[in-house]
Amino acid sequence: MRTRLVLLNARLLDPATGGFLPESALAASGGRITALGDDSSIRALADASTTVIDLKGAVVTPGLVDGHIHPVSGAELTHGLDLSGCTDLEQLRETLAAGVRALAPGGWLTGWGLDPNAFGDRPVETAPLDSVLGAVPALLLLFDAHSMLASRRALELAGVDGPRTFDQASAEIVCDADGRPTGLLLEDAACELVERIAPQPTRRERRDRLAAALRRMAATGLTGGHAMDANGDSLAFYAELDAAGELPLRLRVAPWCQPGTDADGVRALIAQQGAGGRLWRTDGVKIFMDGTIDNGTAWLERPDRNGESTHAFWPDPDVYTRIVGEFHRAGVPTATHAIGDAAVRHALDAVEKAQASYAPRHGAGTGAASRSGSGSGFGAASRSVVRHRVEHIETVPDETLRRFAELGVIASVQPTHCCDFTRADHTDNWSRRLGEERASRAWRCRDLWDSGATVVLGSDWPIAPYPPLGVMGGARHRRPSRDLTQAPHGPEQALTALQALQGMTVNAAHAAGEEHLAGRIALGHRADLTVLAGDPLTVAATELPDLPVLLTVVDGLTTHRDASL
Repeated sequence: MRTRLVLLNARLLDPATGGFLPESALAASGGRITALGDDSSIRALADASTTVIDLKGAVVTPGLVDGHIHPVSGAELTHGLDLSGCTDLEQLRETLAAGVRALAPGGWLTGWGLDPNAFGDRPVETAPLDSVLGAVPALLLLFDAHSMLASRRALELAGVDGPRTFDQASAEIVCDADGRPTGLLLEDAACELVERIAPQPTRRERRDRLAAALRRMAATGLTGGHAMDANGDSLAFYAELDAAGELPLRLRVAPWCQPGTDADGVRALIAQQGAGGRLWRTDGVKIFMDGTIDNGTAWLERPDRNGESTHAFWPDPDVYTRIVGEFHRAGVPTATHAIGDAAVRHALDAVEKAQASYAPRHGAGTGAASRSGSGSGFGAASRSVVRHRVEHIETVPDETLRRFAELGVIASVQPTHCCDFTRADHTDNWSRRLGEERASRAWRCRDLWDSGATVVLGSDWPIAPYPPLGVMGGARHRRPSRDLTQAPHGPEQALTALQALQGMTVNAAHAAGEEHLAGRIALGHRADLTVLAGDPLTVAATELPDLPVLLTVVDGLTTHRDASL
């Protein structure tokens, strides 16, 4: 087999130890690392068809993987006005006014990334924006992507004029004391009432937006992601881009299992496992146990200080428990969105019950993975243990935290949410809702790590920016990315530089059951690599996001190459 890629004059960083390998060069073929050695011995493996790159002493890490990301929905949602920089109502009104002035007659105004902290102590509703929006139909997505504000005209066009009930127990059309909608819509079921009548991009536009977003991700050093949805045309888009050689990231996709999913739906999700192509594969199922603390739809052991966040996303949490057991028995890993302490506890209870009741049938739901692995860049994932995950884990007490390691449940956390949406003095919306005791347990990354849990880091883009160096830096400094001079929120929960790197390399591979072929620079491992201008273990946490990414390699092919190389 001909050598496809040769990298010379490199510093090869091993995230398992934090040290550099003795070799200075590597070769790749067939998507795998086929040789490690000195420059001369590896150069000798190249022929006229080989891509040979002198890295000039740059640092090579295993490819950085985002442990929780939404590529398709993110590409769709991050169009319109970027409201993430609006810190108060005055800024928000100014931004919206500029958008209205630029709007074509009859057009819809859309925005995303709105932080509820911009409303200060006022309720999150459209009334303070009426003077700007007027008769314009507008949809403003809040940063958590679990809620949005719809203008009065948008609600009118959608026929939304009062409360309704939904299968999603946390979904709500928020109304005032007289039963009139305030404009705030909570969770997908409520948001979709208005979204479905708004103008939609064409399929081609959506595909092109996704392709562009993925290229931008590759340029930041990302080589892969655990995609936490398969909604709409997601799988078709991945297949088309993969077939065209335009998929620059390796994606592990977990479709949703929502309340109301019947036995046939569960069987279909099990049968879907392993479907994929060269650089993407369906592996696992995403389930929601609650919503978010910021909009009052999380599931807490005690209500928040507004009297909200009192119940699960599933009308009957026991149904969720039964479904987790069915997936476990079929060998299908689950990833449960659980933010509040009650949601996390219940998710762990469900896994514990499943482990005690059902031995995984490893042939069930994994045969497709094995078949697709033989001819793809994925290979078959290990199923000796079903590695369930809990996503987000924003506030948990000690007795819950310890159970992650005991049960072998992956702790998937997004540290930049703590950095950018909360404050060290607890004056932010998230902290005010929880009160001091629970706010002091924010994003306990270090405690989870020290307890023996496997901690995986991610961005949850489009909730927070996807550049992996920013995620790793945030895990270390825990300060607002827009003002790094501010105090860190919970500095005792900061990860070390090595832990942050492991959270996006070896731990991400372990979470996917792929530690035998990913997360390390080793013979036979995937040639998924990130090349940086400096050592991420010695660059200051606050400076890490600015460290230049020189090269990104996926399956032995370059997906980003800096002009300096």
